[in-house]
This record gives sequence, structure tokens and C-alpha cells, in this order.
Amino acid sequence: MYRYLIIIEKEAENYGAYSPDLPGCVAVGSSEEEVKQNMQEAIEMHLEGMLEDHEPIPIPHSTADYLDVTLPNSAA
Repeated sequence: MYRYLIIIEKEAENYGAYSPDLPGCVAVGSSEEEVKQNMQEAIEMHLEGMLEDHEPIPIPHSTADYLDVTLPNSAA
């Protein structure tokens, strides 16, 4: 089993998602839950296509984290 990081971005009217480890694999949805489901399906189809084309399956290597940043001269 592989575990791929997905990045979800809120747009004006929907959500978009992509995986840094799978270039070109993207999805959209009207909610965060929908875009996650659509991305699950997109990744599965993407990997199936790679297998059919005899391409190597990328090993997931991306990670994500948050950093707290204080702006100079701010009250926060």
C-alpha cells in the first residue's frame, strides 16, 4: 500500500487538489470531502494507467507541516 500526500486548496467556488508525488494527477470538488473522494479516484486511475503503460509507480516522498510565523511589528 502506498500513502500519497494530497494538497487541497480552497478556490472561490470549489476545492482543488493535487499530489506532489504524482504530477498531473488533480481533482476538483464542491466540498473538501468531495475533493478528497475525487482525488482518491483520480490517484487510483492514475496509478492503473501507469501500470498499463509499464511505468514505474512513484514512491511517495512528500511530507507537509505547518510553521508558526510572527510578523515584525504585529500584535500576534
